[in-house]
Amino acid sequence: MDELFATNFVHHNPPPGVAPDLEGYKQTVTMFRDPFPDIQYTLEDMIAEEDKVATRWTGRGTHKGEFMGVAPTGKQVTITGIQITRHVGGKIVEIWDEMDNLGMMQQLGVIPPPG
Repeated sequence: MDELFATNFVHHNPPPGVAPDLEGYKQTVTMFRDPFPDIQYTLEDMIAEEDKVATRWTGRGTHKGEFMGVAPTGKQVTITGIQITRHVGGKIVEIWDEMDNLGMMQQLGVIPPPG
């Protein structure tokens, strides 16, 4: 990450309590990688214009470690998201991202599905 991200990097919507800088983003990635060690991402769409890249992705993995206070369930989950990155001089300087955390928590059985 140190090679791909600028030193003045900003994550515009980090999880609560996580700094919006590069070290905080590393924590965020670890926060999702550790509980789902087999996670695989598929890039569904990638669109670039000027200094921004928008990526729509799908992640699939098995819940094998504690995640946001939820003990491992062993359940397979599929999560989708969209990320926009801004690049300067070949480095990522900003990220905005959204993902379906509600859907993931429903798959883990933490939140009941609607209806």
